[in-house]
Amino acid sequence: MKTTIRTLMASAAIVAIAAGPATTTASAQDITIRLGHNNKPDPYDNPAHACAQVFQNIVQSDSNGTIAVEIYPNDQIGTAAEQVQMVRDGVIEASLSSTGSLAPYYPNIDVLNLPFAFADNAATYEVFDGDFGKALKADMEKVLGDVVVLGFPDTGGFFAVTNSEHEIATLDDFKGIRLRTMTLPSHQAIMNALGAEAYPLAWGEVYSALQTGVIDGQMNPIPIISFSNFNEVQGFMTLTNHLFSPYTFLLNKAVWDGLDDDQKAILRYATQSCVAASRGLSRIIEASERGVTGLAEKGMKVTALSPEDRAKMREVTLPAFEEHINSQLGPDAAELLAIFKADVDKANSSQFMED
Repeated sequence: MKTTIRTLMASAAIVAIAAGPATTTASAQDITIRLGHNNKPDPYDNPAHACAQVFQNIVQSDSNGTIAVEIYPNDQIGTAAEQVQMVRDGVIEASLSSTGSLAPYYPNIDVLNLPFAFADNAATYEVFDGDFGKALKADMEKVLGDVVVLGFPDTGGFFAVTNSEHEIATLDDFKGIRLRTMTLPSHQAIMNALGAEAYPLAWGEVYSALQTGVIDGQMNPIPIISFSNFNEVQGFMTLTNHLFSPYTFLLNKAVWDGLDDDQKAILRYATQSCVAASRGLSRIIEASERGVTGLAEKGMKVTALSPEDRAKMREVTLPAFEEHINSQLGPDAAELLAIFKADVDKANSSQFMED
């Protein structure tokens, strides 16, 4: 029965896509890129839509309207994982996909979950815009075969942990906390290594599960915690900064191959600007009344880890993560992880405007 319902929903989504969004007027564009993501349609509310709308504006303007971009937010056309398959099948042209939604199709995405890796946000920019980002793009395109990776937009920055039980300031404080993770084995390995009880759960069920006490806590970047109103059902937030997990901007390969060089240049520039917008909005939200300060004013107790406690957490999570990668994924993943570690170390040691 569930399969039948899902099939009917998918069919309805395809019909809706063909008809286009209600706000789109008829025009004579040569190409239409239908872009899906799973957040609200407000460029000031979340990095995904900020990225999507900047991309839309530049592509349509710089192509003189010959390329149209239609944005489908809030999982209008299916779940995040379903959108990945839709891009692969050519049902839609593009998506902003989380690591969790990509994992069923591209297990090597799990290497990004190296725990407590980055020193700061600037280091993440350097890594995903540099050699490792190019290596990840190449491997993903090789494995999937039917997509092009345009870039790696920011989902909101580093992960924080929230819970409803007590303050988490030390390793021991994780014990007994039932904490929601994505359906990623590495996330589960990391949380279990910290002493929490990992509880994989689909995104759409998280708020109600927190509200009813099915789970005690969850982990996400601060902008996501804010626009999801988790402060209503969580009393404590710890700035663990233990993960950084960008979106992957996917485009159907047949669409990309059908573009001329000028059109490809427009999409590359639009993606670069989209990535910059996602990063900028993430930093603004973190620093605004919707970020750390605002969540504290709404009643959440906010705790930053000491360097010593963060080091202890890294010590117990890194072996569990590496064991997962080595035992569950192949040599390509191990090679990718080695490139990742090298680039992270290099980025962590660099300084802004350093001579």
